Amino acid sequence: MATLANGIRHFPDYLDRQAQEHLVELIRGVVAEAPLYTPEMPGTGKPMSVRMTNCGSLGWVTDRDKGYRYQPFHPATKKPWPAIPPELLDLWEKLADYPKPPEACLINFYSDDAKMGLHQDKDEDDLAAPVLSVSLGDSCLFRVGGLNRKDPTGSFRLASGDIVVLGGEGRIAFHGVDRIYPGTSTLLKNGGRINLTLRRVNS
Repeated sequence: MATLANGIRHFPDYLDRQAQEHLVELIRGVVAEAPLYTPEMPGTGKPMSVRMTNCGSLGWVTDRDKGYRYQPFHPATKKPWPAIPPELLDLWEKLADYPKPPEACLINFYSDDAKMGLHQDKDEDDLAAPVLSVSLGDSCLFRVGGLNRKDPTGSFRLASGDIVVLGGEGRIAFHGVDRIYPGTSTLLKNGGRINLTLRRVNS
């Protein structure tokens, strides 16, 4: 484990290949029930470059009219989100160092040219709870800064099986994904990267 600025923790190679493959199968099951969709930026309606879905009692969504929020159902199917798989709950219990379980798992799929601009995860009521992030598939360049958008940033690669925990002061640090490195993993048959972020929403 490496502890970064603001107490952000990086666990490289935490999941072995077998565990990664198992998680991918679980996520395929989630996506079969709650399909990936393309979210929209608030106000502009501009489509994001990632596709996403969720599992858990709540799911993070965004669209042009209502903006960033959590809701208990898929925006397209209107059905409740599938449950968070026990294997992900186990990861939270081992690494999050927080007494309450996560309520949402956001699933982002990055194609070769997808990225995620610098942002803060602060749509949750309970900012004392960390955000636990699991990387599967192709490596990415992950950028993290401070509590203000103009603070200096640093970047490092995240590979398949890596886990990052944003907690403490780093819980609301600005962070993002600058780029994907295509062909760096054989985990996903058609390439790309899956990122899972476990979150506690309510206090």
